[in-house]
Amino acid sequence: MSRLDDELAQAVKDAEQGAEAVAQETGPLVERPKAPAQGQSRKNLALLAALLVMGGGILTLVMTSFDDAAIYSKDVSQLLSEKDKLAGRNVRLQGTLVKGSLKRRDQPCEYRFDLKDLKKPGSETVAVRYPQCVVPDTFRDVPGMDVEVTAQGTVDPAGHFEASQIIAKCPSKYEMNERAKKGERAPHAELGSETTPASAAR
Repeated sequence: MSRLDDELAQAVKDAEQGAEAVAQETGPLVERPKAPAQGQSRKNLALLAALLVMGGGILTLVMTSFDDAAIYSKDVSQLLSEKDKLAGRNVRLQGTLVKGSLKRRDQPCEYRFDLKDLKKPGSETVAVRYPQCVVPDTFRDVPGMDVEVTAQGTVDPAGHFEASQIIAKCPSKYEMNERAKKGERAPHAELGSETTPASAAR
């Protein structure tokens, strides 16, 4: 048995020496890096360039459309001072209805009225035109009560405000009850004589 072991050990030793001799002649095995495929890198660059162009186009579209869609919220004095700058742009105008200025025309349907600043009673006014047949119930010229109005629209070349939407602030029930005790009428009372007929429209 010991002779067989000796022969096996000798065979393993011979095999190791042969492997070392081969390694010395050829040098260590080094795996060569694979050269990148030129076709694949060109495709990646083309895809990146296309994505950059699309991203730039979308960003430009968003920025230009945002400027057109923006709504500027102004009071009466701000609108008057920036009238030229705001011409043709969407504006949300806030003010108080000037007493006695609300006029209605039937053919074609149109409401005309003036707005003044909410907190500056002696300030200038803006003429507003609203080419619709129906206004909110709370939009009434009520004696002894200030009606706060928000009108959305644009400034025309003549300097008038062309409204496409009107919102009149409605007092709360508690506030109306308190005002009623003092003899004030609700802003949504019957229209009656509060609105000047078409013949008196400007």
